[in-house]
Amino acid sequence: MNLEIITKEDLREFKSELLTEIKKLVQLDGQATSKKWLKSNEVRKLLKISPGTLQNLRINGTLRFTRIGSIMYYKLEDINKLLEGGIK
Repeated sequence: MNLEIITKEDLREFKSELLTEIKKLVQLDGQATSKKWLKSNEVRKLLKISPGTLQNLRINGTLRFTRIGSIMYYKLEDINKLLEGGIK
């Protein structure tokens, strides 16, 4: 059996690479990057998450939102902060 040890530095490097790739994907989606506010379906598509996961992010306060009528809007800035390590 071949064991491989993963160090904290390996995890930091992985995180950095992952964030870089996610930022590239966000930038490639011209529709999302040109907007300041995104609707729920745009956020789910951007983050590749289910409606239930997005609801959980709202309920536990991880992702802030604004409701106008029956439509929920999310700041692109907040989504980027979440991807970079969480909103505090």
